[in-house]
Amino acid sequence: MILPIVAFGDPVLKKVATDVEESFAELPQLIDNMFETMENSHGVGLAAPQIGRSIRVFVVDTSAFDDEYPEAKDFREAFVNARITEEFGDKWSFNEGCLSIPGIREDVTRHSKLKMTYYDRNWNKHEKEFSGIVARVIQHEYDHIEGKLFVDHVSSLKKTLLKGRLNDISRGKVDVNYKMRFFRK
Repeated sequence: MILPIVAFGDPVLKKVATDVEESFAELPQLIDNMFETMENSHGVGLAAPQIGRSIRVFVVDTSAFDDEYPEAKDFREAFVNARITEEFGDKWSFNEGCLSIPGIREDVTRHSKLKMTYYDRNWNKHEKEFSGIVARVIQHEYDHIEGKLFVDHVSSLKKTLLKGRLNDISRGKVDVNYKMRFFRK
C-alpha cells in the first residue's frame, strides 16, 4: 500500500524515534508498504517518521546510483532499531534531497564510511560496515530516526535563504507527483 509522505513542518520529523519490539507483528507489512511508497515516489530511502510513525525503521534501495557507484548495485535493505557505532573515512559533499522536503536540494558533507548494528525484517541482527553512496543514503535515513533533516546540516545563512520555501512546503504549497500529508497547526 502506498502511504502519504509527511511534509516538512510536521513535528514527527523532529522527534527521536523509539525502538520497535520484536513482537511488532505488522513490521513485515510496514516494511513492504515503505518500499512501495519509496519506489512510487522515486526515492532511494524512506524512514518511518516520513510516513508519520516515530519508530526506528527505515528502508534503502540504492540501485538508482549503480551506474556511477558500484557499491550501490543490488543494495536493498530494511533497517530496524539501527544504531551507527562509528562514522569514519574522508568527508565528502553530495547534493541531497528528501521526499519530505520536495524541490529542495543542498550539498551535505558526511563521512564516507560507517559501522552500524541493526536488525533486518526477519529480526536477524547485523553488525556491518558500509561505504560510499550506500553509507550516505543510510546516514540520511538514520538522521530521520534521530529527528534530524538534511537541512539541519546546512549553514545558518543557507537555512535563512531556504526559510520561505520550507514554509511553503509545510503549508502544502508544493507540487509533487506522490501522496503527501501536511501538518496543520
